[in-house]
Amino acid sequence: MKTFERLVLAYLKDITGPLLDPLQFAYRANRSVDDAVNMGLHFILQHLDKTGTYVRILFVDFSSAFNTIIPTLLQTKLTQLSVPSSICQWITSFLTDRQQLVRIGKFTSNSRTTSTGAPQGCVLSPLLFSLYTNDCTSKDPSVKLLKYADDTTVIGLIKDGDESAYRQEVKELAVWCSLNNLELNTLKTVEMIVDFRRNPPALPPLTIMDSTVTTVESFRFLGTTISQDLKWDTHIDSTVKKAQQRLYFLRQLRKFNLPQELLKQFYSAVIESVLCTSITVWFGSATKSDIRRLQRTVRTAERIIGAPLPTLQELYTSRMRKRAQKITLDPSHPSHLLFELLPSGQRYRAPNTRTARHKNSFFPQAIYLMNS
Repeated sequence: MKTFERLVLAYLKDITGPLLDPLQFAYRANRSVDDAVNMGLHFILQHLDKTGTYVRILFVDFSSAFNTIIPTLLQTKLTQLSVPSSICQWITSFLTDRQQLVRIGKFTSNSRTTSTGAPQGCVLSPLLFSLYTNDCTSKDPSVKLLKYADDTTVIGLIKDGDESAYRQEVKELAVWCSLNNLELNTLKTVEMIVDFRRNPPALPPLTIMDSTVTTVESFRFLGTTISQDLKWDTHIDSTVKKAQQRLYFLRQLRKFNLPQELLKQFYSAVIESVLCTSITVWFGSATKSDIRRLQRTVRTAERIIGAPLPTLQELYTSRMRKRAQKITLDPSHPSHLLFELLPSGQRYRAPNTRTARHKNSFFPQAIYLMNS
């Protein structure tokens, strides 16, 4: 069955790929979590370079999103995406009248028939959810709606205190959810306000379905902790702590006289992978003291292993360059247009940046590396 699902998956991707929302980053070639975070930060930082601006970011939480797909609604959406009716009917049949039961040890529940949701563990389920939510987009250019599977983020780029477009888009998102059987979890949906204006006024709270949204100072967004001051201390604290805890296992392996090459492989897989998680997002804007703290962990690992290891600066530079090259070769990528060649065709146009936080972010730094 999974083999057949893969055939259908490849067929669906060929048909729907060009029609998918460009700001849906999940389950697509040459898209990653880092791309989603970097794209969101680009919208925010570019907007905050202008005077009299601030940003409201709504991190939306759905209740059991994958379990709420209505097959008949999905079939209508697939038809609108030019999927042949025979495939639409097969998918509807695939999702309806499924038998489910629960087994705990020797005990088994009675079976129940369900015709809602996409089965967990199925090859098709992730793409079907992306197609189901494909028409959930922002209509106003001052409001960006980023999606990574069921992680949805609404970014309101506010100027001169006019929040009408942002509030309208949030209201329309709530309406869309009710029409499409997705339940907004208002208790876990939170908002963060990024405002660097001098003496900013107290802003009115946001309400969704008569429930006031909680305002937070930081949020773990797709694995990266973002703070409202757009500094990375909290995220780096967590990264350093996790990496240092894993140094214990490296020491234990050294005591057992493991070969140096195996120790380096363990470091790369278990410790370096932690230090480099989303490194293209935060390293360029990290403070010198934070970078020293991170590099101390690398030096400790070097002493344990007894061999030199790549510095974080080297890893950051190579990953930035590799990521930028892949984006420039993919015209369908939402950030492809940010890499604009000059008339000479030899260099990319450097973006206008007023603040250090914007200049040190992914896209300006990536363009600088591509030009160097």
